[in-house]
Amino acid sequence: MAPGDDRYGYGSADRRGQDDHVEYDVRELAGRHREGARAGLTVRKDAVYVRRRRAAVGGLLAFVLAVVTGVGVWLGGSGVDRDDRAMALGGTGGTSTAASSEEPAGGTQDEAAQAAEDVAAPADDAQGGATQTEATQEQAAEPAKDPVWQKDPVPAELPSDTTALEPVDYLTGGMTPKSIMASGHGLMIANNMMYSHTSTVFDSTTREQVAVLDDAVDLSEFGVEGHPGISQGSPVEAVWTADGRYAYVSQYTMYGQNFGVQGFDACTRDSGVGPSYLYRFDAEEMAWDQVIKVGAVPKYLEITPDQSTILVSNWCDATISVVDVEKAEETKVIDVNESPRGIAILPDSNTAYVVAMYAQSLFKVDIEAGTSELVMNTTLRPRHLNVTEDGSTLYMTVSSANTIYKIDTETDEIVDEVVPGLEPRSVTMSPDEKALYVVNYNEATVSKVRTSDMTVIDKVDVDADPIGIDYDPVTNTVWVACYNGAVYVFDDQSTPL
Repeated sequence: MAPGDDRYGYGSADRRGQDDHVEYDVRELAGRHREGARAGLTVRKDAVYVRRRRAAVGGLLAFVLAVVTGVGVWLGGSGVDRDDRAMALGGTGGTSTAASSEEPAGGTQDEAAQAAEDVAAPADDAQGGATQTEATQEQAAEPAKDPVWQKDPVPAELPSDTTALEPVDYLTGGMTPKSIMASGHGLMIANNMMYSHTSTVFDSTTREQVAVLDDAVDLSEFGVEGHPGISQGSPVEAVWTADGRYAYVSQYTMYGQNFGVQGFDACTRDSGVGPSYLYRFDAEEMAWDQVIKVGAVPKYLEITPDQSTILVSNWCDATISVVDVEKAEETKVIDVNESPRGIAILPDSNTAYVVAMYAQSLFKVDIEAGTSELVMNTTLRPRHLNVTEDGSTLYMTVSSANTIYKIDTETDEIVDEVVPGLEPRSVTMSPDEKALYVVNYNEATVSKVRTSDMTVIDKVDVDADPIGIDYDPVTNTVWVACYNGAVYVFDDQSTPL
């Protein structure tokens, strides 16, 4: 609209002033109408005015009835005294009929109108109450929205080995993410580089941050003594419970009073590095609600399918902590070999595979027995493990060999392999298990691998140092954490290959 164009009635200050003046004149007219002026009479149809007109008519009828009744009583020579007649006419004791008849008609009409309006008001209120009740019932009938952590996975429409990765978002802001894990029910938790001392929680549907968790805690508030004051952790990896309520986060090392030597990657059992902790995040409260003591420099962790046990790889101790979920305590320690990291647990919730990264080894663990056995020696730096839901196939990522190996768990033999890129690190698998997604740390890419024949079917560029990755089944998106401070989000359903 051009400057000064007034065709919509609000284009200029002058016109707005005129509109205000018109509204003022209407109010004056309404006042005159109430005083009985007939010129310019306008019948208002608003509900309030309709009620008032009805009340006025009712008042007039009441007045006529009062006069007729009064005359009838007078003519009939009734013996009822004045007070009784007044009560019969709706008056009060001590008020004579003569006095009532001498009161100006306007006053009697106003009182009668008010009485009639008061009678009508409950009906109006009842109608309004009914409307309010209906609205309340309609509101109650609406299904309650699930909390952000209780969203249901959405089945993918297309097989994952037939689609390409399509970038849909690039998230930054106060992050240096080392890992990222999906709850499977609407949340993502990104654990920032240990010196950042925070974990960032996202709503996977809106892709907005819903919490930033500081790793500074007072351990005495969790019943842990011997570390007075505030202690700090250093988050590394996370595992969610199947219902999406809790995430357990490993803390590389602890800072504060009486923790011993701080953790470092070249540590051994003889380095004197003190035990560290898992923190438990409660998605309902959006806060840490539990701490569990484990070994020195805990890195990767996994929960058994029956949700009863968490296994933690203790980097410096060359051990696996067995944590009882219900008791919230370490109940067993299992020896493996130097620098254990990736863990995968079979459906029996008792058999697990663990890689010892600097021992170039793959181990099989019996949780109940508390024992481990060597499955195979590997090429340099085995890092990550994934297993199919039925436990029949294990995928082992070996970083320095630039290779992902496919292993038959019945025979523990390698049956296929693929080179996805330079230094593959973390890997996630699609819900239909037809594709793997892997971050290639030394070439800043993400590869998608078809599991049926271990072939790379898609590759996309990301920022330098991609290190964490996971698949969100609520949105069918793949989230990629890059050390530089960004998270990429890729849609995995919209673009066919």
